[in-house]
Parts: sequence; structure tokens; C-alpha cells
Amino acid sequence: MHKILAGYVGTTLLSALVLSGCGGGSDGPDPKPVPPQPPVETGPSQVATWLTTTDQSMLFQKSTQVLNFKDGTTSGATIVVDTTTTYQGIDGFGYTLTGGSATLIHQLPDANRAALLRELFATDDTNIGTSYLRISIGASDLSERPFTYNDLPAGQTDPTLEKFTLAEEQKDLLPVLREILAINPDLKILGSPWTAPPWMKTNGSYKGGSLKAEYYSVYAQFFVKYLKSMQAEGVRLDAITVQNEPLHDGNNPSMHMTAAQQAVFIGTYLGPALQAAGLSTKIILYDHNADRTDYPLEILANATANKYADGSAFHLYGGSIDALTQVHNAYPSKNVYFTEQWIGGPGNFAGDFGWHIGTLIIGATRNWSRNVLEWNLAADQNYGPHTEGGCSTCLGALTINGGTVSRNPAYYVIAHASKFVRPGSVRIDTNLPGTLPNVAFKNPNGQKVLIVQNTGATQTFSIAYRGKEATTTLASGSVATYVW
Repeated sequence: MHKILAGYVGTTLLSALVLSGCGGGSDGPDPKPVPPQPPVETGPSQVATWLTTTDQSMLFQKSTQVLNFKDGTTSGATIVVDTTTTYQGIDGFGYTLTGGSATLIHQLPDANRAALLRELFATDDTNIGTSYLRISIGASDLSERPFTYNDLPAGQTDPTLEKFTLAEEQKDLLPVLREILAINPDLKILGSPWTAPPWMKTNGSYKGGSLKAEYYSVYAQFFVKYLKSMQAEGVRLDAITVQNEPLHDGNNPSMHMTAAQQAVFIGTYLGPALQAAGLSTKIILYDHNADRTDYPLEILANATANKYADGSAFHLYGGSIDALTQVHNAYPSKNVYFTEQWIGGPGNFAGDFGWHIGTLIIGATRNWSRNVLEWNLAADQNYGPHTEGGCSTCLGALTINGGTVSRNPAYYVIAHASKFVRPGSVRIDTNLPGTLPNVAFKNPNGQKVLIVQNTGATQTFSIAYRGKEATTTLASGSVATYVW
């Protein structure tokens, strides 16, 4: 985790008080005209609307507004939804279940934990249907302490990995994952290591250093052993990244890995090792900031590594979200993923929620990402647990204080997409009128989902679909998910 948050696009709450003029003259300015309002409809609604306002008066709440498609056209902004033009498939939306998150959730009373996990992962009407999780392979900086699955006393080595063990994960992570998978067996899981075991590294430490060349083959087998051991525990990983933030070796834990090193590791060691083991787990490269597209492009240009790489993963503590499109355009057969973005505590709901919706849920998916993952699922009231030197102000999607669970901006950010944009969906085309950034999807069952953010003043606009229009109003700074 970097501790620098990219600046968010500010969202300004505007309250317009319109005074009706009385007959006769006035010394003051003419009153502002009242903008035209759509007629209030009654009866059944073709379009369901789920709304979050930046004043938090509505937090991912279903609107009672009746919204139907009708013949005719209206003046003003119109978002045209076109299902005939499609883009990337969608794998899901979710969070990183850090070791600290798992500990906090596992410590909840059984009934509370069961209810919370259903709320997060069940796909029925009353829950948010989280469909994708990232987990750390070994400790991340949001674990209580650094560890790997093959830790040894200083000076010892274990090239056959006889002492490999998932014992540390038996405490919290694996029990919580099994409960989650019982609720949603189709959940996709991505694993990311923060470091190799210290005895494999140039500095013998959890923090910094690089993987020694003589241990490339052993480390590839470490991944094989991990994936097979997790499968034996009932947890199948859809994908792995090779190294979390390979250019940020100041975290605890962390490991530096150049693009050239990662290309050799994937092409000569990891890819062949997974293939020989009969593992279909996707290999995703890079897993770092969008300001260094040269890193994934260098690896993808390596023919040996390219044939094993599913795609590239990005964070946005540096760079611009449209960098994902640059990588996609260079290698359109390779996938693009968005795997991490933090919110710093205590946070600002309007700013954090607005930036993450606009830049990630809308921005990342409009730039070809197959997923959006927030960092991290849960932290306590003191932003813990974390390692010494790890992120000390990371605001979880949930704050768990004893038995009390609070929901923070990242919870609602993901909910606006995860509940309705199901795995297997495809992004479909929309235009971008004025101050209404948006993105749309078509689900495998044919259902359409449109997520709209209003970055300007309160405005009325229309959603056009198949020659008909539905007209609605969205308050300044608000976000709505429209489903039909």
C-alpha cells in the first residue's frame, strides 16, 4: 500500500432556492427560472433506481420514483444506451480481504458474522453481491505481522519446500473464506504476494530486497504448492499476480522486482510450473501504478512471458486511469484489471465516494478493466491491524469496533456496481453528456445496468434506449444505478 492518494475530482453540493416573483417591479435581479421537471408518474416502474447522495441522506437506497421508457424525445442531456456495441467482459467488483480484515470478521459473534457475510456476498434482493476478492499470499501490510508460508531461522534454506505451511491462515482467513464460498461459490479470488520468503531474497528480510536468481525455480514451485494447498482447503483461486507493487520496496512486507526480472520469472519459471502442475490459474503481471505503463508493456513484449500472461493489473496512486486503455490498445488480446485503491481515514464521504465512483467504477471500466477492487474490506476504529511500518490510516469499507460494524465510502462504491453488474456481464456503449459521467453493462440474463454520477448542479436528463426515453432528475454529486 502506498500512503499517497491521487487527488479526487471534487463534487460540490449545490442547494438552489428559487423564489417565485410576485406581480410588480423589483429592485433585485430577476428570479431564476425553475428548470422543467418531469411529470410525477405512478404505477409500475420499468427502471429500478438505487441512489446515494453525498449528504448521505440516501445511502445505496432504492428510490420510490416510477421511471418508464416512453416514445418521443426530450430537450436537455440524454444518455444513449446501445447494447449493439460491446466492450470487455466483467469478472466482478469487490475488496481485498486482508489478513487483518479476516481477523476482525472472524472475531465477530457467529450470528453477527453470518449476517454480515450474507449482506456482503449473497446475491438476493437485500444484499450487495460482492463478486470478487483479492487476498494476500502470506502477509500484507494490513496483517498483524509479516509472515510467509515458508519462514525459517536465519541462515537456513528449504529448496524442496518441505516446511511450507498454511497454518497461519487456518486461524482466520481460511475459516472466513469457507463461510463466504458457502454463500457465493462462484466468487472469483485473486492472490497477490507482498514478498517471497526472506531466505529466498537478496537481503534476507521481509521488507525490500529482490528474489535471488537461484531461487526463481523454487519460488515458482512455492506458487504451485500454495495454489494446490488452497484447493485442498476448498478455496480455488481464479488468478494470481506475481508481486504486489513491485516498484515499491519500502512497505512492510515488500519485494522489488524489475520488469525484466518479472518477464524471466513468468516466462521461464512460473508459467511452465503452473502448466506442468495442471493449474489453470491466470497469471496477471505488474499490479502497480498507472504511471508506469512501460513495466507491463516490457513484459508483454517478451514473447516467452506473453504466452503465459493473462493481462496486467493496476493501482492508481500515480498516473491516469486512461493509461489502462493504452496498455489494452497495445495488446488487445490481453486483459486489464484494477486491483487496489485505498481511502485514507478519517476520510471525506462526498469527496472519497465521488472520486472512487467517477475514476474507478466508471473510469476503470470505461478503460477496459474487467474488475474494480477497493482496498481494504475491514479495519478497526484505529485503522488496524497493520504491520509495523504498514498503512496506519487505511479506512476499510467496514469499520469493526468490537461487535459494531460501520459502513464507509468504499462499501457503497462497490455496492453500486456489484449488486447488479454480475460476473459474465459485458460493458455496452454510452455517450458522455456534460457533467454526467456514466457506464453501462448488459448482464447474461439480458438485464441492463447504467451507473450515472452527476458532477454538476442538480439536473434533469433522459436515458434513451431502443428509441424510447426515460426522464429523471439527479441531485448534484449524487450517484444512481438504473436497472431494467
